[in-house]
This record gives sequence, C-alpha cells and structure tokens, in this order.
Amino acid sequence: MCEHDDLVGFARRASELTRRQFGTLAVGVGLLATLPRLADAAETAGSDVEIKTPDGIADAYFVHPAKGRHPAVLIWPDIFGLRPAFREMATRLAESGYAVLVINPFYRIKKAPTAPEHPDFNDPPTREALMALMGSLNPTTAVTDAKSFVTFLDSQPSVDIKRKIGTTGYCMGGPFVLRTAATIPDRVGAGATFHGGGLVTDKPESPHLVIPKTKAQYLIAIAENDDQKEPDAKRVLRESFAKAHLSAEVEVYAGTQHGWCPPDSMVYNREQSEKAWSRMLVLFSKALA
Repeated sequence: MCEHDDLVGFARRASELTRRQFGTLAVGVGLLATLPRLADAAETAGSDVEIKTPDGIADAYFVHPAKGRHPAVLIWPDIFGLRPAFREMATRLAESGYAVLVINPFYRIKKAPTAPEHPDFNDPPTREALMALMGSLNPTTAVTDAKSFVTFLDSQPSVDIKRKIGTTGYCMGGPFVLRTAATIPDRVGAGATFHGGGLVTDKPESPHLVIPKTKAQYLIAIAENDDQKEPDAKRVLRESFAKAHLSAEVEVYAGTQHGWCPPDSMVYNREQSEKAWSRMLVLFSKALA
C-alpha cells in the first residue's frame, strides 16, 4: 500500500515544484513567531511522553490545563515533524481548555527532532530524507496510530472521556485527520485540516473516500496556491461532506501559501493563521460536547 498511498502521491506532486517554490516551504526554529496569548489563558502542565503502539514507542508532547478534566485534541504535524513550533501551538490550545497531544509521526524511524534545525527543500539530501520519512506512512499506519494515540488520551486523568475528541492536521497531517475520524467515529467529534496535502486524489484509498465513515464536524482551511494547483478538490470535499450529511466549513484562505499556519514557517501568514485558529476554536466549542 505504501507504493500507491495518498501520502506518497502527495510527495510526488510536491516534488514537481521548482526549487524556488520548495524554498518557501523551509522552516527554521530560530524564526519562530510569537503567538498571541489569551488574556484569561489557563495555567498548563506539559511533558514529553512515550506511547506504546503495535509498531514501537512513539514520542510525543502532552499538555493540558493544570486543573480539571477537558476534551482531548490530537495534532498531526507537517513533514517537519514534532518541534518547538508545534509544542507552542499545543500549549496555546491547552490554554483554551483542551488536553492536547502532538506526536512524532515518524517514530518508527527516528525520534524527534526528525528534521534539521533549518530544513530547506533546496538542499537535495534534506529534501530526499524528509520525503522518505513521509513516504514511510500510509493508511494502515494511520489507523494503527490513531487507535494508540486516542487510547493514550482516554487514559489520562486530565481528559474528559464524556466529551468528544478533536483532531487537527497540517500539510501531510491532513489525511490523518480524516482517517482518525473514520477509525474511531464514535469518539472523534471534530476534525480540522490546515493546508492539508493529498485530501483528494484519484487513488482508491484517497482520504476523502472515508468521509462517509466519520461522524465529525470539520474545518478545511485551504492555502490559496494549493487551490490554484488543485481547484477541484474543494468541490469534491464539499460534495463528500454534504452527501454524508456532515457539517463542514471548506474555505480557501486568500493570499496564503502552502504551510502558512505554523509560526516557524517562512510563509507564515499571521492574519490568516489567526483567522483559521479562531474558526478551529469555534468548531471545537460546538462539536466537542
């Protein structure tokens, strides 16, 4: 399945970009933007954790409000993996009242950090290494990991298991949002993707085809230049959600480039990232009941 799965297909499409376009996807820890802080932010507690899965031990970061029980959120990072930017994003979400797990999706191969400190797709060895990591994942690993990570969350004292779980994904993490919701439909109440890659493909295992198996509500935030490359994807997604009778906000964010949401991205768009973040919070507030 690896040979033809949606992630490899997305990797192949991405590899067709010019070197200059690849450069815009580079991130650097030292370039991390400062995220706004809530005036009434909850005090949080966070720690590195290890989660046993059928395929090994996954390293991850778990952060939650210091007091009480809260709805859980599972975050699937982009190709650059678990790093300070995603720890900060997870902490910010915890400050809004959620128990948040952000994972290293490449734990089968190596522990985080899985990308160089300043990864640049203009560098062929870096590009090849990151693409190889992404190509190691497939729909089967997504199902395995979703079950393991949700089981971990439901075992935590800070998680309110009476409330639904949310899941978010960035770039290559987008397909994992849909697959998580399809794997555990009665547990996942909300899914949000940000510049998700490969959500709609012509393969029999295309992520959008699992939508009828899910019961969640969705936010699909699309980069403008991704929409220009695949203008029909948003229509397919909207029609798929409508046929499944699922509430979904599918929007192209004007002026954005693929990768615009993480604060360490060289194409970070603060205004549109904040808009997408606020829409996610609205989704969670109504769907994680």
